Amino acid sequence: MSSKVFNKIRSYTVMVIGMALYAFGITAFLIPLKIAGGGVTGISMLVYYATGFGMGYTYFIINIFLLALAIKVLGASFGLKTVFSMVVIGILLNVMPYFVKGPILNDMFLSAVLSGILGGVGIGLIFNEGGSTGGTDIIAMIINKYRNISPGRIIMYCDVIIIASSFLVLRSAEKLVYGYVSMWVVAYSIDAFLTGAQQSVQLFIVSEKYESIADFINNESRRGLTIFDGTGWYTRQNVKVIMTVVRKRESPEIFRKIKELDPNAFISLNSVMGVYGKGFDQIKY
Repeated sequence: MSSKVFNKIRSYTVMVIGMALYAFGITAFLIPLKIAGGGVTGISMLVYYATGFGMGYTYFIINIFLLALAIKVLGASFGLKTVFSMVVIGILLNVMPYFVKGPILNDMFLSAVLSGILGGVGIGLIFNEGGSTGGTDIIAMIINKYRNISPGRIIMYCDVIIIASSFLVLRSAEKLVYGYVSMWVVAYSIDAFLTGAQQSVQLFIVSEKYESIADFINNESRRGLTIFDGTGWYTRQNVKVIMTVVRKRESPEIFRKIKELDPNAFISLNSVMGVYGKGFDQIKY
């Protein structure tokens, strides 16, 4: 199996895990207590509470309509992963209620928090693999084409309106508040997950084995680096300094290799606010 095929299988597997976490958080913690969430899923939940019509069907129908509208307005720029997410989440929202019977917790606050954490991590996994759940994301992109409003703000407005409308169906101010609690926890969890997964660090490495270390970083970690000439002012000796920027999750492997090659190497590690260029983020300003 080629590495390209393996990476594609891994990516879709991670996305399915994320979708399962997202759907489980809703069906196990929100649905049994009749708490509404945000987005198209929130609309599907309200339809389910009011009519008993399957959430997955409503979710899929609304997303198909939004997808068709987006293709007409924005062009056919949506990838296979977005359509894949819509289909799988729709199926999971219909299937999972048959396996999750009754509330796991009777505490609405804890249920809202746990649902938000699972939903945030699940969506984070999907986003991290280049996927999208569709729904209000599509609405945000359409509006953003004609109005200079950030997509994040549009999504927040949509969620606020959808959860507020739950009062018309549930007639409960308490559940309305817990819906907002879940929305906030989802947003916080997504940010925390994506920040942790994408956080980068800068390494300065001084070692006599700089060539072997540089080859490992370049060939095994697949990261670029720069080697500077330096002078150790204490020893008055000329040294080579490696400077590289890697994802935080990649740094332990580099440390282990440096320890193996040169236990006496001098290493400085610093967190960086942002990294732009090949292999990292694109400049958006």
